[in-house]
Amino acid sequence: MVELDQYRLTLNEYKEPMEELKLALGLDRKQKRINELEKEMRADNFWDDPAAAQEVMKELKELKDSVSSFRSMELIMDDIETMIELGDEENDASVIGEIEELLGTFSAQFDEMKIQTLFSGEYDDNDAIVTLHAGAGGTESCDWTGMLYRMYSKWADSHGFKVEVLDYLDGDEAGIKTITFQVSGEHAYGYLKSERGVHRLVRISPFNAAGKRQTSFASCDVMPDIDKDVSVEIADEDIRIDTYRSSGAGGQHVNKTDSAIRITHLPTGVVVQCQNERSQHKNKDKAMQILKARLYLLKEQEKQEKLSDIRGEVSDNGWGSQIRSYVMQPYTMVKDHRTGEEIGNAQSVLDGNLDPFMNAYLRWISNTDQGE
Repeated sequence: MVELDQYRLTLNEYKEPMEELKLALGLDRKQKRINELEKEMRADNFWDDPAAAQEVMKELKELKDSVSSFRSMELIMDDIETMIELGDEENDASVIGEIEELLGTFSAQFDEMKIQTLFSGEYDDNDAIVTLHAGAGGTESCDWTGMLYRMYSKWADSHGFKVEVLDYLDGDEAGIKTITFQVSGEHAYGYLKSERGVHRLVRISPFNAAGKRQTSFASCDVMPDIDKDVSVEIADEDIRIDTYRSSGAGGQHVNKTDSAIRITHLPTGVVVQCQNERSQHKNKDKAMQILKARLYLLKEQEKQEKLSDIRGEVSDNGWGSQIRSYVMQPYTMVKDHRTGEEIGNAQSVLDGNLDPFMNAYLRWISNTDQGE
């Protein structure tokens, strides 16, 4: 049958790209590493250091997930080949619907795994620390910042990532003035680095009695969560540590003690805050970790001029500097101004459908790096 011949041709066209993908993902190397970690786990003293053991378990899971995803695609290819042969032998057109469904599943998985090969940045495998700031516009911008936090939380949840709020300041009337949160999961920073910049919202304001269209801005800063042992020396006289009472949603304890920590690095003016823990000591440790990471990135930036790949600067929260626009009125559309990617269903994006934008960004920076 002609349809079956076409499916056979389509499948054959994937065979060489599959071999290329296997090499790009380093699956042989990953399988070797899996074997090493499993041998390490069988040692009698493996759980003597629980923190180190958890890191091994995390690495093992990520490696196995990558390998099993590729093996799953190979099995789907085998199933499609078997069904094509079955349809040929029995001249049975009833298999066409199932072949189309399997091909659709295979194609989607292939595209998703191909994106994994674009994570080439030094910190793409790390967790991410995201800070959202409301721009000019008072309550309207604070509400928009709250919407963005919900959007990123929904996206993280859809990927099985963990979100932990580190610092939080409510808007005066509604929404959020500023929030810092950590997103933990495989390639969290690799994905979220695409979100760094100013986000613009156009809608009919719920806070405007006249029902006029309003434009609001919020900035998003993203940095990788670098390991605690990053080599940055900070002299005691170079920092000022302030304590204050926690604010925002964190349970009844938040306003009872001055457990929140703000650290200012005087030579650079870098300020970090943390209030997610009950313990002042734990908040200080986390704030110092973030500060060291920020200073390390600044140092790397100066030495290697890796601004776009490592951290980047957040532009002013105003006109002309936005990376993405979210239009709710008079039509709905979300457009990324760097890649040209756009989606007509703005609500789906606000509900966490960010993968098309993140994937387009990864392809864009990959092409830019290659000079295409």
